[in-house]
Amino acid sequence: MDNTLHDRLTQWRRHLHANPELTLHEQQTAAFVQARLAELGIQFTAGIGGHGIVASLTRGQSNRSVGLRADMDALPIHETSGVPHASTNPGVMHACGHDGHTTSLLGAAALLQADPTWSGTIHCVFQPAEEGGGGAKSMIADHLFERFPMQRIFGYHNWPGLQAGTVAVHGGPVMAAGNRLAFTITGHGGHAALPHLTRDPMVASAHLLLALQSIVARSVDPLDSAVVTIATMQAGSAANQIAGQATMRGTMRALRNDVRDQVEQTIRRIADGVARSFDVKIDVDIPPGIPVTANHPAERDLAAHAVTAAALPLRRDLAPAMTGEDFAWYLQQRPGAFVWIGNGPGDNGRELHNANYDFNDAILPAAAGYLASVARRALQ
Repeated sequence: MDNTLHDRLTQWRRHLHANPELTLHEQQTAAFVQARLAELGIQFTAGIGGHGIVASLTRGQSNRSVGLRADMDALPIHETSGVPHASTNPGVMHACGHDGHTTSLLGAAALLQADPTWSGTIHCVFQPAEEGGGGAKSMIADHLFERFPMQRIFGYHNWPGLQAGTVAVHGGPVMAAGNRLAFTITGHGGHAALPHLTRDPMVASAHLLLALQSIVARSVDPLDSAVVTIATMQAGSAANQIAGQATMRGTMRALRNDVRDQVEQTIRRIADGVARSFDVKIDVDIPPGIPVTANHPAERDLAAHAVTAAALPLRRDLAPAMTGEDFAWYLQQRPGAFVWIGNGPGDNGRELHNANYDFNDAILPAAAGYLASVARRALQ
């Protein structure tokens, strides 16, 4: 990639970083992507599964086709990075690097458009609503694969803590299956000095929180991986009142779908037991989540060859992460692979979903180069 294109991509990425939009609200981000595609002279279709966009390039006589995907949404986090291009939308920031993913896919499209050596069709999928908004499922439901046939699909996520520009290709699972958790604990409120006249949902919540932490330690095979995290608890508004209701929210993760099912069953059993023990009602809400993101063998190897062809450092020894990724839904429809591209050091708040995080613009050539390389190889 020449310096001119790298400079353009850096400007685009920083514009997106300064103007983040939440899941399901990516209207201006989608408009920006469309404007850049129009500048590049690349045809596209907008409004797929919400604010989704598919840009298509076709060349030669080959009937082979491939998809490349990037996500576009931001997170409800107040940015504290202090960078000149920090978020101008209070309480919203690109804390996961989707601004860089979107920009690198635009860069790959530019590289492929200027490259006469490939033949076939490449669909660049700009996806909304990855952060729990069901964006992948929405695009699939809007007939993504029927309207834009692709035999394989590839994507990536930047990875803090991995050397900048290094590409990690996993042998199987890359990221975990995940579900959101919500508990509503309903008791009977009353005066804090008369607890015997109440059924305290806070005490029940405390026991439920601790009991849930026993699941991974005592219900899951030590050779398997699972996580149960309660991240929020709310109850009451006065220091001298026992509240009538409490809520807890969190997440569960596993690297095997059957382990995920086992964890859910155990959560429900524990909640039922705690409710009976403390004479409260506990409603458990576990909405459908995402499956395990697992690479297909042939596409995994193809991705590794594409890394080498792009003259990028390759790692094949990294363990999967317990984070989730809705790219998994595409992999249930088409063979493909999802890789990590190193973002550089992940210390001092540069981790994903941290208020100090920022995508590393120095890896834009590597990311765009990898996406272009894997598309070429998939069409061979």
